[in-house]
Amino acid sequence: MRYVAPSRIEGTISAPASKSLGQRALFAAALAEGESTVRRAGASDDVKAAMSIASALGAEVRPIGDSDRSLSVRGGRLPRSSRFDCGESGTCLRMSSPIAALSPERITITGTGSLLARPVDMMETPLRELGAECDTTSGKPPVTVRGPLRGGQAVVDGSVTSQFVSGLLMALPLCREDSEIEVRNLVSRAYLDLTVSVLARFGVSIEKRGRRTEERDLFRVRGGQTYRPCTFIVEGDWSGAGFLLVAGALAGEVTVGNLGGDQPDAGILDALAAAGAQLRRDGSTVTVRRDGLRAFEFDATDSPDLFPPLVALACHCQGTSVLRGVRRLRHKESDRAAALAGEFGRLGAKISIRNDWMEIRGGGLAGGVLRTRGDHRIAMAGAVAALLSAEGVTIEGAGCVAKSYPDFFRDLKALGVKT
Repeated sequence: MRYVAPSRIEGTISAPASKSLGQRALFAAALAEGESTVRRAGASDDVKAAMSIASALGAEVRPIGDSDRSLSVRGGRLPRSSRFDCGESGTCLRMSSPIAALSPERITITGTGSLLARPVDMMETPLRELGAECDTTSGKPPVTVRGPLRGGQAVVDGSVTSQFVSGLLMALPLCREDSEIEVRNLVSRAYLDLTVSVLARFGVSIEKRGRRTEERDLFRVRGGQTYRPCTFIVEGDWSGAGFLLVAGALAGEVTVGNLGGDQPDAGILDALAAAGAQLRRDGSTVTVRRDGLRAFEFDATDSPDLFPPLVALACHCQGTSVLRGVRRLRHKESDRAAALAGEFGRLGAKISIRNDWMEIRGGGLAGGVLRTRGDHRIAMAGAVAALLSAEGVTIEGAGCVAKSYPDFFRDLKALGVKT
């Protein structure tokens, strides 16, 4: 439990490491023939889960020094374990399942907590079409696979997540046959672009053939490729930094460094600008300053992790804000849409959900007790919303922030937040 008091903040902070990039880099390094270095990998629980899976895939993973959380990864490509434990990382489970299917051994991929309730049924048919065995537990984890994956043609349902498609794009270059993957109703398309860019750093080429129709994306993957080791520097995480940027917009002025690249969650800058915050971007540094905040509209369909910080922002804007893409929140660490409406309602917010959009009536929050429901982003959103509340917010289960941003409360305190 942690109390966050109403506070005025000011200062400069470095963005946490991107777990999305860190996980992808670790898997690619585990598949490379030789030693790679993953710098600034971070210490989130999800990255630790990826380190565990990389080791299970046969890689040797060890820390280098202790200053910037860098890792040496010597690829193995010979699974050491018949059971992969992904913790609570959905990204790890959905990405590692196709990679595990490269092996002729039977491998079970599982996890803990809320992960065991998340859908994985979209894996079964495509992996079978590509030559592997795949069984789920009534469409949920654990998942059991057995290869070898051979490549070929497959159709994938991308309406729930793009993470499984990313896993296929990682595994298929190592198959004997060329592959063509048709993805229907793809969400979070920009995260596949992120995967393709990471693989290119390791010498693997993926050809995006463009859309056959608005509902279908095509990817061509040449088989028989080889991953080459490299040094990969993990950029700062826009989804984690989003909470810091919203904090600046609400309660003072914040400069966040180590932000670069084309991560989907960089779209938070558009939302902040629409809400009337003052913004300044200088290379990899972004400064946000409080100004008169007004209601805004934002489509978060392809960046659903922005919902929590934007709900915190909208609660303190004048007028009614609209966030679109609610259907993407049903299968997160919690039913995140219901959790946001329920828990922020306890703090005095007026939130309604209609079909695929959420309406947040602004005007401020009283404060009170927020239950995280085990969701790291709910915890961080509650802490940020507390800064401009009347009474502050007590966050039950605040330790769950370790999943993506273990230093979150320390960084808030460095900016002047009173706890």
